[in-house]
Amino acid sequence: MALHRLSFRLRQTVTHVRSLHTSGCGQQQEALAVESEPEPFSVFRTRENDPACQSENQIGQYYNLPSAHIRTLFPHGLPRRYQQQVKTFNEASMMVRQPALEVIDYLKKTDISKPPVRYLFYGLKGSGKTMSLCHTVHFCYTQGWLVLHIPDAHVWVKNCKELLPSSFNSSRFDQPLQATEWLRNFRTTNEPFLSKIKTKQRYVWTKRESTEEGSSLAELVDQGISRVKSSSDVVGAVMKELKLQSGQPESDFRLAVAVDGVNALWGKSTIKKEDKSAVDPEELTLVYNLRKLMKNDWTGGAIITTLSQTGSLYTSRSEYLPQELLGETGFDNMDPFIPVSVPNYSEKEFESCYLYYMDRHWLQHPQSQTEEGKKEIIFLSNRNPSMLDRVCASL
Repeated sequence: MALHRLSFRLRQTVTHVRSLHTSGCGQQQEALAVESEPEPFSVFRTRENDPACQSENQIGQYYNLPSAHIRTLFPHGLPRRYQQQVKTFNEASMMVRQPALEVIDYLKKTDISKPPVRYLFYGLKGSGKTMSLCHTVHFCYTQGWLVLHIPDAHVWVKNCKELLPSSFNSSRFDQPLQATEWLRNFRTTNEPFLSKIKTKQRYVWTKRESTEEGSSLAELVDQGISRVKSSSDVVGAVMKELKLQSGQPESDFRLAVAVDGVNALWGKSTIKKEDKSAVDPEELTLVYNLRKLMKNDWTGGAIITTLSQTGSLYTSRSEYLPQELLGETGFDNMDPFIPVSVPNYSEKEFESCYLYYMDRHWLQHPQSQTEEGKKEIIFLSNRNPSMLDRVCASL
């Protein structure tokens, strides 16, 4: 009974702790502590929902993403199973992990006068590379960066519903549907920037239509959305303008280029030409322009990427290292880069995930809530985040 009273008093003490830091993060925490009512103590959650203020103290804990951020920042960037989980749990919670914190720490020290550093998340299939990328992108968004996000580069080199010869270059092919969808999502994420950024040159689309020099980037994006035929070239123009203006004295934005599955840019394609021969990724207008953006010949931002086995075509399932998935050409184009390994869950991270699923009543089977059941889940999933999600979905 005495132990129970002590535990209860400790819980009350923990919920009223305030940060002693004088930084903006500390002041924000203190304001939240004053405004909000104390919540029950929980070892798998953190109240620090600002990625810029998270540290190693929060590793293995979940933080909540505001619904407004989900709608604007990730209209198309979250994994499908995670989107289902958000709907099921009625909240968007993301685990704080070391790989994302490492890159965020690098980004805080970025010198915008220098060429962008390329970061590459890699790891076994299902280890959480995409979620680490999303966590890092969320940091960039909260810090006021302009985010150019390619949620799955493999989509651009396979299953193309409509392929048209490029009106700008006869040796390339346009993908108007993919380009239009990407432009819509880009506009949703970066709407505050688009009216402020002005084009540096004139773009001619047809004999009658053009975008004049000095037009807003919003007009350029709207051109691609309303005139689907020119959408692929508009994507290239947007990337070119951002590349030219990022890091310049008159520009007031930092550019975060985030590409999930960057190895697709130097892999193989399943798209066929009329003569049934395969289309090389470089022949695709979207891929051609994105490749140019991967070069670090500009300033004022960072390039954050992941490797993906899921959509990687004609590669062994066991391959996951950069030199294996990028190939010689891709590796040479990305070099130099900072590789960031994303491992399976540690014991602490697994325990946190297990407790989170218990809290959300996701584990319904009585056996799954026992110590023996937990050991069986560890055995079946090997603490792989994706496999753990699939195993627990049936419990």
